[in-house]
Amino acid sequence: MVVRDEVRKMKSVAPLVAALDNKTRCKALIKVAECLVKRRAEIFAANKKDLEAAEQNGVADAVVKRLKFNEAKLNDVIAGITQLVSLGDPIGKITLDRELDDGLRLTRFTCPIGVIGVIFEARPDALVQISCLCIRSGNCPVLKGGKETTYTNRILFETIYEAVIQAGFPEGCMLQVEQHNEIDELLTCDGLVDLLIPRGSNAFVRYIMDNTHIPVMGHADGVCHIYIDKNADIDKAVNIILDAKMQYTAACNAVETLLIQRDEAFLSVFIPKLVKALSENGIKLRGTKEVTDLVERSMAEEADNTEAKSLDYESVDESEFKEYLALIVSAKLVESVDEAIEHINLHGSHHTDSIITEDKETADRFVQLVDSAGVYVNCSTRFADGFRYGFGAEVGISTSKIHARGPVGLEGLVTYKYKLVGQGQIVGDYASGKSVFHFKDLQ
Repeated sequence: MVVRDEVRKMKSVAPLVAALDNKTRCKALIKVAECLVKRRAEIFAANKKDLEAAEQNGVADAVVKRLKFNEAKLNDVIAGITQLVSLGDPIGKITLDRELDDGLRLTRFTCPIGVIGVIFEARPDALVQISCLCIRSGNCPVLKGGKETTYTNRILFETIYEAVIQAGFPEGCMLQVEQHNEIDELLTCDGLVDLLIPRGSNAFVRYIMDNTHIPVMGHADGVCHIYIDKNADIDKAVNIILDAKMQYTAACNAVETLLIQRDEAFLSVFIPKLVKALSENGIKLRGTKEVTDLVERSMAEEADNTEAKSLDYESVDESEFKEYLALIVSAKLVESVDEAIEHINLHGSHHTDSIITEDKETADRFVQLVDSAGVYVNCSTRFADGFRYGFGAEVGISTSKIHARGPVGLEGLVTYKYKLVGQGQIVGDYASGKSVFHFKDLQ
């Protein structure tokens, strides 16, 4: 029970981390950034070993894309750290200040959650983001990354941990676990671990939820939709679809399903442009028969154009629509925005869904009724990201409606507690009527 023993030590260290002042936590982040840059050659060498192993083991392309940690990824995480340092202190914010009676004052203020276990996919930059968010918010992380990035994660953790210790954090404030069986041990640490955040497949997240008594926050699938309304700007719509599918195909906020309004005049213009865009960019279409019939007609009309590329498409039942994490997109026609909303709420993952329209009333209805963590108008689903929201980074994306929803940044990693300061008051005096509450808000 090595993990349990280490987590028990961490539980005793957590209050010391929570008590560190804002200056020390910011200093630690600055030190982390400096050390990452200083050890970049070692980090890139470790990542090369992971990439070579992935190639030898036939790891899927979608996963390999996540494995890379190069100069660009390093620059991104450094930018995220800089943004985190610039943000206000998430700890100690007073959210309630009330005088219950003369000399009896109640305040509510933010504080760290404590020990947070994060089990994440094979993305080295995720380890940096998660660690830095926990450092900034005064939490102690237990980190378990994908086995495909073992070498990169190991040196990244070592670099970050040494940096925070040098900055004044207590020993044992961070823990990395590497073995798969250590996950099951971590799941038994209720009472020691305050929160689990799993990132991965639907089956994996469900396994975590079903096998622990520790509170779990996160999301499973990323089945994101774009609804293209008949009043959409077609060029804008096509550009957004391409970005949402291609900018980072393996991400959970990449679009997977297109819902297109059934309007003859609109479809006669939109479908040929969509077919052209998908075929030119190597994106496969998996649509209902109604959609593929339109595709066939469009391609037949373009048959004389020798420069036109053929679209890889297939007719499937909508029950087969899923999260592809590849250059594949599903498509279905819907009668109206209401049918689109119904489809998204029943079949989506409540992650991020977008509408493309120039009709404000339709857009407002979509935003009001779609039950997702992110609901967008005329923009790519790829914006669903803590860094792009200005959070500095994210520890993950939550589709829960309790505590945190959407990209989880600093605010999602703090909770609150109440402080009541009196001058000898007792409840018996209020129960008997001798004293009376007057409840005066002081802010």
